[in-house]
Amino acid sequence: MMRLGLYGGSFDPVHWGHVLVARAALEELELDRVVFIPAARSPFKPSAAPAPDGQRLRWLRLALAGEPRFVIDDVELRRGGTSYTVDTVRAVLARHPGARLAWMIGADHVPTLPQWREAAELARLVEFVVIPRPGSPVAPAPVPFRVRELRGWPLSVSSSEIRDRVRAGLAVAHLVPPHVAEAIRESRAYA
Repeated sequence: MMRLGLYGGSFDPVHWGHVLVARAALEELELDRVVFIPAARSPFKPSAAPAPDGQRLRWLRLALAGEPRFVIDDVELRRGGTSYTVDTVRAVLARHPGARLAWMIGADHVPTLPQWREAAELARLVEFVVIPRPGSPVAPAPVPFRVRELRGWPLSVSSSEIRDRVRAGLAVAHLVPPHVAEAIRESRAYA
């Protein structure tokens, strides 16, 4: 049975924290692959305008190069509109029948799980793997969700912090893979 870790997010931009979380998930959950799924539009951030899809995909490819067990699935970008996890999970299961799925989320999303589209069905289809935030406790799992906390390597870095640093003309090379830092600089995405 294939074991897939599904890692959704805007990846705007992808950073070392994302890569380290994926590496921890591979090891701790004994996954066959971690699938990075860039969102078209988050239902919880309807007014957010991420960097263009093509740029975010390019940054992911650069960050994940040389990692054969990390793959990118652009299903949500191709579908467009608001990205609902349940739709993505169904699409993955259609391509990988019988796969065991673990959906990776930040600890701040745990209390919102009952608000997600078709929450009961989603709880049945996947186990949620919670990425703790350094210094913040993880909320208890709401019923009927199956939730497991990732130990990983705590690293306090966020995409919004990186965007702010780029806009302020500050260095980000220590926060993102080198080729991603160069691509952000060339694209002037956050200028």
